[in-house]
Amino acid sequence: MEPAELKIYTEEDYYSLSENIRAELIDGQIYYMSAPSRMHQEILMFLSKTIANYIDAKAGSCKVYPAPFAVKLFKDNDKTVVEPDISVICDLRKLTDRGCTGAPDWIIEIVSPSTSSHDYIRKLNLYADAGVREYWIVNPMNQSVYVYFLAEDKFRTSAYTGKDKIKVNIYDDLYIDFSAVFISQ
Repeated sequence: MEPAELKIYTEEDYYSLSENIRAELIDGQIYYMSAPSRMHQEILMFLSKTIANYIDAKAGSCKVYPAPFAVKLFKDNDKTVVEPDISVICDLRKLTDRGCTGAPDWIIEIVSPSTSSHDYIRKLNLYADAGVREYWIVNPMNQSVYVYFLAEDKFRTSAYTGKDKIKVNIYDDLYIDFSAVFISQ
């Protein structure tokens, strides 16, 4: 007896989902996402505003996109489309009507209990393979931030607490003070 055949989904299947369904397509498999918590959204808004204000103040050309925002990490792969919590894209040629095609410069994921292994393992490897220059995992439950910075095809890792002021590696002078968001919990 042979095992049941696993269905492989494509970008076409992903874009055929109803607009009210949050999901990601990774290696041909669809992963459904639940609605984020209030704290998740507070962190998302704090980070999005902080980054956007910095870019505006510097008259920068990078763009900040909070979820839901589709990112097709690999141009020639129709089996992976993710929705990072925050995507910062500096090469505006990667932007399309559907989102982004190619690796963003910086991705931030805010962990929820149901997505932790997804963010810490599956997406970490996926983002490294795609060439994302910087990847942050923000964990509201234990008030920690893990920063992964791509250097010579490997991520360098730094761990921080919710009380730290963290330097953004892709910018010379942007620091994010997490005590401003975690203190309000």
